[in-house]
Amino acid sequence: MNIAFFLIPKNEVVSINEESTMRQALEKMEYHRFTAVPILNHEGKYVGTLTEGDLLWKIKNTPQLNFKSTNKVGLKEIPLHRNNESISINAEMEDIISKAMEQNFVPVIDDQEIFIGIIRRREIIEYCAQTLLSKN
Repeated sequence: MNIAFFLIPKNEVVSINEESTMRQALEKMEYHRFTAVPILNHEGKYVGTLTEGDLLWKIKNTPQLNFKSTNKVGLKEIPLHRNNESISINAEMEDIISKAMEQNFVPVIDDQEIFIGIIRRREIIEYCAQTLLSKN
């Protein structure tokens, strides 16, 4: 089955621009209650996934950093501790199952490597469960 069936399109996905600040990321993630968000560049390409852990590690490793000063820290200054790889819209569901074990969602890109949406782990698990049940 093609993954396009499970795609949550870009216009329905909360993402953040790589030029944003740490404060903007914290506030967006808190508002939407997300633990991870895709980071996009000005061309709309996926550049990585920012997680709560990345933000916590930055705070831990920057002793003078407080909430007020997070508006001076750019996202490019925050090391990402996981390499959440994107997949092509032409991939098959079986191609992304292993990625979903490590990621809350799998970013999806088109042929020009432009971010077009995500597939959540939830939909991947539902697909696997239905596949298993149909074989019984």
